[in-house]
Amino acid sequence: MTAPTTKRAWKLQEFVAHGANVNCLALGHKTGRVMVTGGDDRKVNLWTVGKPNCIMSLSGHTSPVEAVRFGNAEEMVVAGSMSGALKLWDLEQAKIIRTLTGHKANIRCLDFHPYGDFVASGSLDTNVKLWDIRRKGCIFTYKGHSNGVNCLRFSPDGRWVASASEDMTVKIWDLAAGKLLVDLKQHSGAVNSIEFHPSEYLLASGSSDRSIRFWELEKFQCVDCTDYDNNAIRSVVFHPDGACIFGGSTELLKVYGWEPSRCFDSVNMSWGKVADMAIAQTQLIGASINQTTVSTFVLDLTRVAPLGQVPSTPLPLSSSGRKNFTPDRPSTTSTKQQIPKPAEEPEEPGSILDDATEDNSSVADVKDLKEYEEVFKPNHKLALSPPRKMDPFPAPKEDDVSVANQMKSLAPFQPAVGSTKPSGSETYRGESRIPPQYRAPSLPPQQPAAPYQPPAAPHQSYQTPSNKPAGLDPADFMPPQQPSTMAIGDYDALGQMSKGHNSMSALLAARNKNLQIVRAMWSSGNVRTALESAIQMQDNSVIVDVLNVLNDKPLDWNLDVIDLLILPIYKLLISRYEVHVMVACSSLKLILKTYSTLIRQNLAPPARLGVDISGEERHRRCVNIYKHIQDIRHCIDSKKYQRGKLENTFREIQLLLNHLDT
Repeated sequence: MTAPTTKRAWKLQEFVAHGANVNCLALGHKTGRVMVTGGDDRKVNLWTVGKPNCIMSLSGHTSPVEAVRFGNAEEMVVAGSMSGALKLWDLEQAKIIRTLTGHKANIRCLDFHPYGDFVASGSLDTNVKLWDIRRKGCIFTYKGHSNGVNCLRFSPDGRWVASASEDMTVKIWDLAAGKLLVDLKQHSGAVNSIEFHPSEYLLASGSSDRSIRFWELEKFQCVDCTDYDNNAIRSVVFHPDGACIFGGSTELLKVYGWEPSRCFDSVNMSWGKVADMAIAQTQLIGASINQTTVSTFVLDLTRVAPLGQVPSTPLPLSSSGRKNFTPDRPSTTSTKQQIPKPAEEPEEPGSILDDATEDNSSVADVKDLKEYEEVFKPNHKLALSPPRKMDPFPAPKEDDVSVANQMKSLAPFQPAVGSTKPSGSETYRGESRIPPQYRAPSLPPQQPAAPYQPPAAPHQSYQTPSNKPAGLDPADFMPPQQPSTMAIGDYDALGQMSKGHNSMSALLAARNKNLQIVRAMWSSGNVRTALESAIQMQDNSVIVDVLNVLNDKPLDWNLDVIDLLILPIYKLLISRYEVHVMVACSSLKLILKTYSTLIRQNLAPPARLGVDISGEERHRRCVNIYKHIQDIRHCIDSKKYQRGKLENTFREIQLLLNHLDT
């Protein structure tokens, strides 16, 4: 018998990373073996990939942590919070270096300059800031995006910084000139991830429009675009030799080439909300977030095309003849000259004192001293010291049964940070969260593992000639009866109930957090910004809550609000939850009753002499609203004969839609 083959992609581990929801995650891209996470519990936790215990926990933030990033040598970590503050930590000394303040909203992304002591941060306030770590201040603020910044990357030569935004654009900023170099606009959805080619003048951008675009950086034009994926592209990373690029979506990891665009390989990862990817020797490490848990995944690159087909060798020259980034680090003098002088942003009086106070309250708690000294305090500063050798993660066999799946029903509930569920199986998604002893068996049970249930009526009541199916015994389909001696203990029962309770508590806490953000923006008068934030959260329950408020305040509706919400309303109409459909129908009826005449009158362009900016903007909005209403019409037509509570509602909406065209 031939030995079973090993998997080329597998789930390495799953563990509870924080006591509250995990908001952000980053891998160390130098080794691919360290990971940092930030959460709603306002802590920054550090981990070794593949090991269950937290190495060190960094505290001091006064609001949830929403962005984290390792330094290029993995000797530092920077973390940004919802309040707009950054904290920089020295991992070797286990102490805080700086607290930097200046952003007016959540920090969404961070990156370290490849050479100088500089950090860039992107925020929900639409600004990109460049910080000097040594001088403890903001050097420059780059303004130009119209929505939150999702991703930042410095170019390999350190001359530029690229920013990707929810406004569907990628902007490249010249650090020496302190100004916008180019604005790249061909994406049709939010841009989630960007990455510079390791050597060529090439930039890749992954977007919610489900594509990756490749931008040539001499003429600043799009030279290629991948075929559309099934889901939004969440993360992209080039192979170190630049031969291909990896694009991660919710379900798949695809390996792409460009000029011409082609997909070399596709691997079903089913990792969900993938947050970061890194290359470690012959393996790709990916990490994803799901509420309070973090999962890590491994892909064997030697079994992935094109890397597994031919030896992966560095490409000395681009086949396109494209210019390369200067690989050498510039001198200290030229680096200082290239960085722009501080912008006219005087520091507020007392901010230094405030930062010093915050620094004193920031604590680095080493959880695993042995692992900490091995990972963050090796004698790597000596040039003659050989680097620590790290073997690849061993691949599980194709027919191995997941240890996590075997032990899941036996392990007691442990909400403590660091509890792991290692797995070598790819079948972890879609499993029931209900403990096995509570599941109703579809076949006669093999083991008496079911809990005690109250005695049911005798089976003879199901076997009368009037209701007994021919050839079938209803007793085979009934839950098995167990004697009272099989009742589970109070501790076990509470543990099982706690699982569902904690999951629901985490879900409601996340929803409450999102609603508080929307409420804060709404209360300050930024209704449009509040609605845009609610939509970006991609949480239908938040949209339903917002629509309920608006439905009770008809005067708050206008064309601008309708233009923003008409697409989310359509998505709610096709939801499988009846309450979502009912709220969407209420909003749609209000819109059609109040604004159908105005929408119909503004479908034609304004026929006035000169420039009528307000009329053109009204026309644009009405056309967009009408387009989505046509999609809604098709949805309503398919539902109008549906029986139930919504039957009359769908018919009423159909009549209102007919009125729109008259």
